[in-house]
Amino acid sequence: MTINDPVAATPGSPDAAARSVRVWDPLVRVFHWGLVGAFAIAWLTAEEIQPVHEFAGYAVAALVGLRILWGLVGSRYARFAGFIRGPVQTLSYIGDMARFKERRYLGHNPAGAAMIVALLVTLSGTAFTGWLLEKPDRAAAAAQQLQIVAPAFADGGGNRAEVGTRGYGHAKTGGPLKEVHETLANLMLVLVAVHVGGVALASFRHKENLPRAMITGRKRPPAPGDVA
Repeated sequence: MTINDPVAATPGSPDAAARSVRVWDPLVRVFHWGLVGAFAIAWLTAEEIQPVHEFAGYAVAALVGLRILWGLVGSRYARFAGFIRGPVQTLSYIGDMARFKERRYLGHNPAGAAMIVALLVTLSGTAFTGWLLEKPDRAAAAAQQLQIVAPAFADGGGNRAEVGTRGYGHAKTGGPLKEVHETLANLMLVLVAVHVGGVALASFRHKENLPRAMITGRKRPPAPGDVA
């Protein structure tokens, strides 16, 4: 191979840049790696270093909110309207993957788009339940507004004022809300594992380093048959 070959060109060199196109804008890349770091910190400090855990949780919530906003008004490949597909097209793409004949997408492919939605929804739920757990009165107010009957009422004990401390208090007090929070966090680990596996598979199938593309923002130009 010569240096003029797009595969052989050194990443970051002028030749490599000339043979690539910008796909991921800086905000998408900062969101992606910032979220990786914030979630990892939140997971590692859960019930161990509570102030750090809570700070990381707020960082996750802020990043998710920013990504949702950017998904509405951001650059071409960042906008939800540009990559989210319906169930039929998503399932069809997954079927094509199983048959090793899926098309290459310059942006997010349908399976990746579905994963992004699942990650954002799960992260939102995890951050929200964590926010409720931080202060008992928040959970009590939410329970009253949503007319949620606390499990403590089942045995005839407690009253509405006790909802915040008995059923929905801080993580250390336990309760159903803590279980929901932990279940969502564990679900996130499953989704992350599937996401990493999908990225590795797509990188191998299309001979493209997708993690590096999320650092540089650049990918190989679309070839005939690719979806740009």
